Amino acid sequence: MTEDLAVAAPAPATVTDPRAGSFRVDAHHGEILQGVFVAGGRLRRGLVTLPCPLYSTRATFLPTEDSGTTVRPAWRTKARRAADLTLARLGHPVPGGLLDITSDIPLCRGFGSSTADVTSAIGAVLAATGRRLPPAEVGARAVEAETASDSLMYGGRAVVFAHREGEPIEDLGELMPLAVLGFGTSPGGRGVDTLELTPARYTSWEIEAFRPLRGLLRRAVADRDAGLLGRVATASTLLNQRHLPVPGLDGILAVARAAGAAGVQVAHSGDVAGLIFDATDAETPARLEFAAARLDVTETWQFETER
Repeated sequence: MTEDLAVAAPAPATVTDPRAGSFRVDAHHGEILQGVFVAGGRLRRGLVTLPCPLYSTRATFLPTEDSGTTVRPAWRTKARRAADLTLARLGHPVPGGLLDITSDIPLCRGFGSSTADVTSAIGAVLAATGRRLPPAEVGARAVEAETASDSLMYGGRAVVFAHREGEPIEDLGELMPLAVLGFGTSPGGRGVDTLELTPARYTSWEIEAFRPLRGLLRRAVADRDAGLLGRVATASTLLNQRHLPVPGLDGILAVARAAGAAGVQVAHSGDVAGLIFDATDAETPARLEFAAARLDVTETWQFETER
């Protein structure tokens, strides 16, 4: 089951007026699975994101008597557009407002910075107006605001999300606890210009391959099987290698095998990647250390999804 997006837990806000509403959204770490899936009798692009609590974005919305939203910093235009679209969807309960965005999510890496801006802005408007929207409605507004969105509005759930339509294709359930050794794959961590990326043109063979992967991921989530989830992520990585190649992927896969990782996942529109481990396995800390020492990369980080 999914819950409506409403008021976030209390936390410091950049705007201290009691009328302000605040909402925080964690980043993600690229995808577990991304491809094309048969749903409703047609092919739909979809993805399943990997939650990442290392970084987050907080939006604070203060209702004003002025029409429309003013955002700070001014370049966060997608967040402003999301706030305006949300007000319109709610029937303009207030004329407009002041939207503050604070974030430590790195840009152009595959951490979902844009979707975090947009989703937190929507949540802040809902918090300020005392209204609620289901995640599917939030997803629809997010896509309106930024053309393609991730599934951050679903929190830690594994959702096959139609990222260019803003709709859930399938809610697989809560992810099992995962430990991730993350790293950058581009020289100097310069990232990827996602605006320059064109949607992958999958072959008929690739589209057929995504069908069983979706079923295997469904089983992995239901059985809390990190090993099976890792195999799905690795298969998705290999299938997408033709569309956004990961430098040195053969070496990364070799380290994953040697370290006993469950699998390899990547950001299909960024430069971050990760080795996935079962967070409940007592051997995982040693395996993480082994893998970190052998990866031929310049930056690594570690995190766990929520237990």
